[in-house]
Amino acid sequence: MISLPANRTDGQANSGDSAGLIMVMQQKENSLKELEALQKTVLFGEIKELHPLDLNGYYSALRQKSFTTSYGMGWKGLQAVRVENSGGETGAVITRSTHVLGLIVRPPEKMERRYEGVKRDMPPPAGSISVVPAGSSVLSRWQGSRDWFFIYLEPSLVTRVAAESFELDPSRTVVPPLDGLNVTELRSAMLAVDAELRAGGGGGPLMAESLATILAVHLIRHTTGARRLPASADGVLPRRKLRTVMEYIMENLEGSPTLEQMAAVAHLSPYHFARRFKATTGLPPYQYVIARRVERAQHLLRKDQELSLVEVALRVGFSDQSKFSFHFKRIVGVTPRQFLLSARIP
Repeated sequence: MISLPANRTDGQANSGDSAGLIMVMQQKENSLKELEALQKTVLFGEIKELHPLDLNGYYSALRQKSFTTSYGMGWKGLQAVRVENSGGETGAVITRSTHVLGLIVRPPEKMERRYEGVKRDMPPPAGSISVVPAGSSVLSRWQGSRDWFFIYLEPSLVTRVAAESFELDPSRTVVPPLDGLNVTELRSAMLAVDAELRAGGGGGPLMAESLATILAVHLIRHTTGARRLPASADGVLPRRKLRTVMEYIMENLEGSPTLEQMAAVAHLSPYHFARRFKATTGLPPYQYVIARRVERAQHLLRKDQELSLVEVALRVGFSDQSKFSFHFKRIVGVTPRQFLLSARIP
């Protein structure tokens, strides 16, 4: 939210809370809806502190209809904000919960910016890109009219793309702070988002979600240098991931591991995991789990012939004896009782 200090001197408001800001905006003949959009999207995201004399540029942007946002359009994965012809001198301390990609369309006359090791004391060139990782704090000041385009990219989407398409460990996937980038592919994707924001046509949410994935791919490629899946380009699981999944299955046979759980171990979506697992083992995941259950049941029947068939079925993860007997005969060729009798023959 935007907070105003109590020591205003311009006569518009002397309240330090959001109600004071709403009153000011109403006096400026801006709607509450515009205010909410402003609170969510101005500059890099949620504004924690703003100098009282620095609001004029934002008033001007709203009054001139030069502040455009995707909030309220049903977009998922990303949101976008375009600020045009907004002037004045502005300073803000900002924190966000999303990654922020900023495209400098027309730089201001003067600019200072500090965040996560980035130190800029002059305006960036037109067409350059900045990346502010989620959770960063930003101090930014500028003077003069400027046109900027911001994209707020969900970290969960970036993490998912890193795991599914690049097989990167999501716990180690980090988006670094970047400044003054000149990456053609990333800029083209951002401009495509801007075009969709301008068009506002049917299918916008679906288009935005697709563009969010494209942006995540280009961002990961640039930050990691990854270009393709090195071990799974042929559609199979890498040995390391296959071994990890198999160990997980064997440790959780009794607990009935689900497709979603196995896919999470491999850092893949259930769809991609199922396809790659079958391509690697020749069996769908659920059939592989059943085969391992029957295999363990054979071991138990040989090892402890005093166990009842019901006990064996439960120990290997079958919900009842009938399902156990059905799958056992399908895979082994004989019923569990026949197998037990043959195992007792000296």
